[in-house]
Amino acid sequence: MTRINDVGRRDAPVTAFRASAYRVPTDAPEADGTFAWDATTLVVVEIEAGGQTGLGYTYGAAAMAPLILDTLQPRVLGADPLAPERITRSLWREVRNLGRSGLAACAISAVDCALWDLKAKLLDLPLATLLGRLRDRVPVYGSGGFTSYDDDRLAEQLGSWVQDDGCRWVKMKVGADPGRDVQRVRAARAAIGPEAGLFVDANGAHDVASALAFARGIADLGISWFEEPVSSDDPQGLRRVRDALAAAGLPMAVAAGEYAYTADDFRHLLGAVDVLQADITRCGGVSGFLQAAALCDAFHLDLSAHCAPALHLPVCCAAPRLRHLEWFHDHVRLEALLFDGAPTVNDGLIAPALDRPGNGLVFKRADAARYAL
Repeated sequence: MTRINDVGRRDAPVTAFRASAYRVPTDAPEADGTFAWDATTLVVVEIEAGGQTGLGYTYGAAAMAPLILDTLQPRVLGADPLAPERITRSLWREVRNLGRSGLAACAISAVDCALWDLKAKLLDLPLATLLGRLRDRVPVYGSGGFTSYDDDRLAEQLGSWVQDDGCRWVKMKVGADPGRDVQRVRAARAAIGPEAGLFVDANGAHDVASALAFARGIADLGISWFEEPVSSDDPQGLRRVRDALAAAGLPMAVAAGEYAYTADDFRHLLGAVDVLQADITRCGGVSGFLQAAALCDAFHLDLSAHCAPALHLPVCCAAPRLRHLEWFHDHVRLEALLFDGAPTVNDGLIAPALDRPGNGLVFKRADAARYAL
């Protein structure tokens, strides 16, 4: 590492701010239990201070870029880059009358991630080290298995994560065609063998009764994770599914939280799930993810990170009760395409680059230009 004076001035305020949007087509049509898509929109935020540039991003809609520039940027320019949580608190106040959830929360998440990356760079530290690294490597689970895939593609994708990347667990989507789902899960189990963990994600497609009927139909297949069996807007329904699975002796962990935007959203899920999920691109960035991690630690609940593995990696190194990080096919492909320094899987684990300050990512602007909106 170089000395701080060689890297950037710590006392310099934020001097520049950029936000841009990119739409990247998927490599094939994708769908889950309640939605279908053929492209992913990435919104990138870059913040400059003291000769350094902080990088953050989120996924969602291009409409976030003008929201970031018109509403959030004035609160960031001239602010102290070593106080990201203070800046982010001001951003939450700024969107009070717009509504905190959805686009506003995702926009704040991208800005907060950029601020933390900038702070780490100004201090010439890897972000994982700045946050208090508890682990040097993070376990990932392969995630895809879209309902738009035929059984052959499903088996090939899930099998490759286990056999080639050493993933201990893989996840598939269910719920779009309940009549075929049991057969699809059987095909997935055959592809990955008897030892690897198999997760299913309904994206809230079921009600309580149909979720339990489906769980009984796959009871012999060793499913250890049932994500959003019902909508995460229904904590009572999640709790009913969780309690019924436990009473039936089915060891399926009920998980939800990817659509939590604030600490209050996470708080409402406490007692309703076995594993809380948090998404750094939605829940307020690094600052919000740390709040979710603190809740999990206080309530003795495991935490799992949702999607965007490159952006999650540093904070996952610091989360006390982290179970794993989602190695989501769509985002893995996009991050490798557009960011230098995106991690690769080795024996089911990914590791931060501790010889690079910040989050270790560099935006490949020239490569992204063809996707610009």
